[in-house]
Amino acid sequence: MTASTQALDSLARAVRAADAKGGEDLVALDVSRPLPFADVFLLVTGTSERNVVAIADGIEEVLGRAGRREGHAGGRWVLLDFGDLVVHVFHQEERMYYGLERLWNDCPALPVEPILAANP
Repeated sequence: MTASTQALDSLARAVRAADAKGGEDLVALDVSRPLPFADVFLLVTGTSERNVVAIADGIEEVLGRAGRREGHAGGRWVLLDFGDLVVHVFHQEERMYYGLERLWNDCPALPVEPILAANP
């Protein structure tokens, strides 16, 4: 399986929203093969708790309220579940500590640079 068109569209919108709020080190992974509940993970780093929350809020602004949202109050790791797209917005320290890229290193990366370059 590969990520659905809907998941890729949501990814593009989330990438642009995260970038607009100062999100760093954006990584998208196609997790459609090993996971039955999601097609894409988007990992984003924020530079402070406020920035993490602002990024998460910005993504929800463009995609609508997440079906499930965890960690928003703490601002260290916010998980936003949009069904086919799951967004993880991390504070720098949590991103390094949990290393989701290492856990999912067998999943293909989806390029985010062309999304940012196109920026409609």
